[in-house]
Amino acid sequence: MSRQRSHPVFARVYSRLRPLMDRQGAAEHRTRLLAGTAGRVVEVGAGEGANFAHYPPTVTEVVAIEPDPYLRAQAAHRAADGKLRVEVVEGTAERLPVEDGSADVVVMCLVLCSVTDQAAALAEALRVLRPGGELRFYEHVAAAPDRRLARVQRIADATVWPWLMGGCHVGRDTAAAITAAGFVIEELDRFDFPPGQPSPAAPHMLGRAVREPAA
Repeated sequence: MSRQRSHPVFARVYSRLRPLMDRQGAAEHRTRLLAGTAGRVVEVGAGEGANFAHYPPTVTEVVAIEPDPYLRAQAAHRAADGKLRVEVVEGTAERLPVEDGSADVVVMCLVLCSVTDQAAALAEALRVLRPGGELRFYEHVAAAPDRRLARVQRIADATVWPWLMGGCHVGRDTAAAITAAGFVIEELDRFDFPPGQPSPAAPHMLGRAVREPAA
């Protein structure tokens, strides 16, 4: 999960855990997330570039934003080895170094859990998208309607979880935040991941939202 600030220890731990997560099914979720994307993509919180191999050939360019120096270096190395045109740049979700209305797609993959300000990050995604552009999202989110797990998530967020997990929060209602930002969610799938492994971070969602054209 890409960080809004630099978390050097967590970044290194995550880069070692990420291949295991992919083998447990995250790789398939990445493929689903990016299926049908095309044109210029801005990926927010690109981490070490785990999504790069999953972009279809219809994507002409990816601007990969990553604030953590270690993960950014890993992403640049992976970008150099691939056929996809990728520009890896430093930046945060709340201040994207991208022009207004210049992206066909914005991708947020396991990043909205850890941004300091979800509303600001989503406002930036809306700003850089062209009218009619898409937001693709894959995030772990607040448990619903499991009240018992939701209580566990609140306790985790109020105690050690963000500190241990590089700023991550498990109890955010990210679907509501996406809608509040002005997007229209057109596809939404909710599931637990990894399957059969109870965790405060188990509830996930994957979907597609659009920025409606101006009236």
